Amino acid sequence: MRSRARHAVLAMTGAALAGAPLALAVTPAHATAAAMITVHRGGPARTLPFTAGRDGEAVISFAASAPGVSWARAGAESAVVSIAVDGRHVTDLVVPSSAPIPRRLGLGHVAKGGHTVTLRFAKGSAPAARRVTLRRPRVAMPEAEELALRHAPVIVGRTGWPFGDPYQNARTDTPLVSWHETRPAATPGHRVIEYSVVWSNEDGGTDTPALMARWGRTTDIEWVYRVEVDASGERVDGTGVYQAPMHLTFKFTGRYEGDHPVLQTCTDNNNLCDVISPDPPLRFLLDASGTRPDGRAREAVMDREPWTYRIAAEEMLREDKIEKPSDPATREVGDLRTYLFAEFAKTTGAATTPGSAPGVALGVRLRSGPSTLYRSDHDEPTWSIDRDGAAATTVELPEGTAVSDIASIEAVRRPTGWGDNGAPATVTSINRGFFLDGSYLPRPSSIAWTGSVTLTPAEPSAVIWRP
Repeated sequence: MRSRARHAVLAMTGAALAGAPLALAVTPAHATAAAMITVHRGGPARTLPFTAGRDGEAVISFAASAPGVSWARAGAESAVVSIAVDGRHVTDLVVPSSAPIPRRLGLGHVAKGGHTVTLRFAKGSAPAARRVTLRRPRVAMPEAEELALRHAPVIVGRTGWPFGDPYQNARTDTPLVSWHETRPAATPGHRVIEYSVVWSNEDGGTDTPALMARWGRTTDIEWVYRVEVDASGERVDGTGVYQAPMHLTFKFTGRYEGDHPVLQTCTDNNNLCDVISPDPPLRFLLDASGTRPDGRAREAVMDREPWTYRIAAEEMLREDKIEKPSDPATREVGDLRTYLFAEFAKTTGAATTPGSAPGVALGVRLRSGPSTLYRSDHDEPTWSIDRDGAAATTVELPEGTAVSDIASIEAVRRPTGWGDNGAPATVTSINRGFFLDGSYLPRPSSIAWTGSVTLTPAEPSAVIWRP
């Protein structure tokens, strides 16, 4: 499938899995017409003039590709484009694919009037990268979610200072997408905005098999910054906090660029610091205007950006984290195309005795061998899911399995540690279920169920889906 058709598939798959992309009221930022911009290694910078119709936050969008680049191959991981507005370095773009990927980046606050975006082929690009093509570049100023854009964090790249590689996010654990969530604050009229980021993987932290079982993906998803704003959208002093090393919550005491806090990825599992290393070359201001669909797991944000699954799979291949040949009987991660990617929802009732809380795993039986139950937790108690609400997981199956081969899907309750506290677990839905295609992109979801099944120590499993 060639690039234009592939781009269409990316868009249609995302819509099928998670609904159409968020519709935003937009004030056009009138840009000089450009169907395509190409920047070359060693070549001159390219410019894109635009006129802002008002003061506010600007966003640039395009489909980015870099011929010869593949996130799956060492030495060809990505090309990097440095993006400036009126001469000020705003964000970088890591391009991990030779096929076009739709991207949206923040440009920060701009005043009403004329401006110039400058795009330059940057250091940190892989040796195989020679040029980057940006198709249909467009600058806009979203109105509906401008407040979220205004307070979105700038994430400085991981440098491992003073002796590490300052460009490591151009080849590992790169930030892919961001979003925000809003809730009422304790003060009437105030709101709390929380920002999260999807990284392509994490070099530290949870090991890969446990990621697939407990979170249904090999990416790393973390909340990064949270702040309270008043009724006029102003930041309430002292309310900014961020996710620090060891997943602690620290008060933000770093610097702001306007209302954008500046944070740095400072651990191998993508936790953050508000003290920035000297002269970091990479920075990321991702478009955080989107939000998570109600009642869905965080992974629904990836479903809306299906290319993130392909980049995640390619990082696993390059880092040699895939078992060969794949074997669903082992706990090692196999070919990601052999997994059923599922999302279900559950609630846990009150405990009746001392002991560990129950988790829930999904099990799959195939028409060809219904006596075998393939479990998402690989029969490891700590890999079952003990959090409530919507949760994503995966079930590894024999190579070549399709949805039509599935005889049933079961929910299985089990304690996560010593003893059993007796709490019931009630499963209420399967929100989606899909396999990846040959290019590691999600196929349309064809598994869904709603109902209510309560699992207890006496009846710890139940069938929740049949074709």
